[in-house]
Amino acid sequence: MKNIVLIGMPGAGKSTIGVILAKVLGFQFIDTDLVIQERENRLLKDIIKEEGLENFIKIEDRINQSIQATKAVISPGGSVVYGEKAMEHFRETGIVVYIKLSFETVQKRLGNIKKRGVVLKENQSLKDLYLERCPLYEKCAHIIIDAENMDIESVMEKIKNEVEIYTK
Repeated sequence: MKNIVLIGMPGAGKSTIGVILAKVLGFQFIDTDLVIQERENRLLKDIIKEEGLENFIKIEDRINQSIQATKAVISPGGSVVYGEKAMEHFRETGIVVYIKLSFETVQKRLGNIKKRGVVLKENQSLKDLYLERCPLYEKCAHIIIDAENMDIESVMEKIKNEVEIYTK
């Protein structure tokens, strides 16, 4: 069985859904942000502050493409789609599922984005980021799940069902 890789905007529920999905499937769960922090021995926000955004994306890409797992639900950070090699790796070793939400829902869920460590370029708004990333998520995904107005349990079930159909 291939891995399941959950992509989407910050606040889409990748980690929350991922943990439950992993339990239901008997898979392991990997949050790549935690792997990056562990390997770099510093918090994401400190990596970004010390290295800058471009270098953070390079570090993220390098670490993500080195993740070797089987039977895992993998939840990378929202900026994973900027890393070409990592996305290639995830598409080869797993089924990439985009958890799609409207901008309004993302904005409402995120609240204070500074505290969430959302990677924004200088003078970039959350709306700009949303418009920049959504086409990338759609391009990278094998499966797109419209999670608007759905609770966590329903999204998890929908992912599980879509992945079963996809792998037949």
